[in-house]
Amino acid sequence: MSQSTISTFQLFAMIPDAETARLYLEARLWPNGVVCPTCSGQDRITARKSGFYRCNKCKLDFTVRTGTIFERSHVPLHKWIYAMYLMVTARKGISSLQLAKEIGVTQKSAWFMLQRLREACGGSTGKLSGLIEIDETYVGGREINKHESKKRKIGRGIVGKTAVVGIRERGGRTRAIVVASTDRATLQGLVLANVDTDSVIMTDEHSGYAGLGKSFLAHETMNHVAGEYKRGFASTNSIESVWALLKRGIYGTWHQVSAKHLGRYVDEVSFRLNAGNVERHTLARLDSFVNAVDGKRLTYARLTA
Repeated sequence: MSQSTISTFQLFAMIPDAETARLYLEARLWPNGVVCPTCSGQDRITARKSGFYRCNKCKLDFTVRTGTIFERSHVPLHKWIYAMYLMVTARKGISSLQLAKEIGVTQKSAWFMLQRLREACGGSTGKLSGLIEIDETYVGGREINKHESKKRKIGRGIVGKTAVVGIRERGGRTRAIVVASTDRATLQGLVLANVDTDSVIMTDEHSGYAGLGKSFLAHETMNHVAGEYKRGFASTNSIESVWALLKRGIYGTWHQVSAKHLGRYVDEVSFRLNAGNVERHTLARLDSFVNAVDGKRLTYARLTA
């Protein structure tokens, strides 16, 4: 077995029950001691039974779940940890049906769990820099394959599909964002908001990217229509490989992703390429996942609104 990963058997030996999962989460989320999720205080906290704590300053009873994606979930914490393990080790993701079978919950509960975990995958900060590859893709079924009642009958190609713009540092981080349009204002505003101006931009010849060279160190374009995919150091092959991973997950694992929830699936793929990269040890990937769950509570009402 690779030294960069652990087996399911090893994970169960390390975190066999809800109590060890709670202690693991507390150690990750509160490395310097218990912290009140409301006032962030540490000096007036009293430990109670079964992992509960009382903040005597703001009179709040809380656990390590409070204020995280685990809040108000009845699923034991060690099952949450196993679900996180499956997400960071499955290259093309895991379906709610498969997760339901693995941990013994209903498919509806598994779907809600996975959406909460995807919520934790979002929220990347800091601008990307260096050699930057940018490309866009469209997600959605082909009009010709849709049921007659679902066809929009206003054309083909990208009709009825949702656009996703991807930005990737050469050899570094990946960021992907669902957008309502791929016009010049949207694309260039997105690039300026996410990329340091002291960077070299590489794109195809989409008209929405025209003029980016004025805002950045340089702008290299690939003429895909003429069969050009690489010129010297310039290419967009790396960001296009992200789309291959995303679509393999959609076609082979999730099967159907609505435009409403697409952003979370895109965040999951980005997380798996960044903090969840397979080149990192499995435990390091799990630690990064746990670090991201705080402040990301997602209620079922908001999810299905």
